Amino acid sequence: MKLSILMPVYNEEERIAEALKQALAVNYPCEIELVVVNDGSRDGTGAILDGAADDARLRVITHSRNAGKGAAIKTAVDSAEGDYLVILDADLEYDPMDIPKLLDPVLDGRAEVVYGNRTFGSHSAYSFWYVMGNKAVTTAANVLFNSYIGDLETCFKLLPVELYRSLEIKSRGFGMEAEVTGKLLRRKIRPYEVPISYRARGREEGKKITWKDGVEALWILGRERTRKR
Repeated sequence: MKLSILMPVYNEEERIAEALKQALAVNYPCEIELVVVNDGSRDGTGAILDGAADDARLRVITHSRNAGKGAAIKTAVDSAEGDYLVILDADLEYDPMDIPKLLDPVLDGRAEVVYGNRTFGSHSAYSFWYVMGNKAVTTAANVLFNSYIGDLETCFKLLPVELYRSLEIKSRGFGMEAEVTGKLLRRKIRPYEVPISYRARGREEGKKITWKDGVEALWILGRERTRKR
């Protein structure tokens, strides 16, 4: 099995070098590739990626202008050579050391789709409204699709590359998180969840998601629930 780790990047010059280092330092239980999409960064991100250490597992693709997380992931998926994929943001909020935990249920045959579940239970850096917004979107998905997942908006979604391609994700921004989950639940595919660590960063540190993305996620979930087969 080969795992494609997909990293969308936009204006992360302060973190991208460390993000690459951490992702490539993990002792994975399978072969991996790290596909980085520089989504039209306007800071020094591109120069850092150009000078990244030569590693046969690393590939960099560049968008000439910013197109959004969903668009960056689509570019990465289109070029992915692995059997499975997982998304890893470059903001250092997620720990790539947790990726092997997501792989375990797949490698031992217990699951096909695995989500990393952030518990939001023990870190003082979380925004109350961010956590409540995440819970509201997740609850909406559970009610609409009669499911019981704990963290819809998690970045850590591990699934077969061909399954992701078959979902035909259209959302170009953060709405892709809701669209992926909505389309999986619509197909009666329930993600297997494992607990992961998470260190939220604040708006002043560059966090990009806003309340508008939460509203869009709710709209997307409703659309997917009512869409004709």
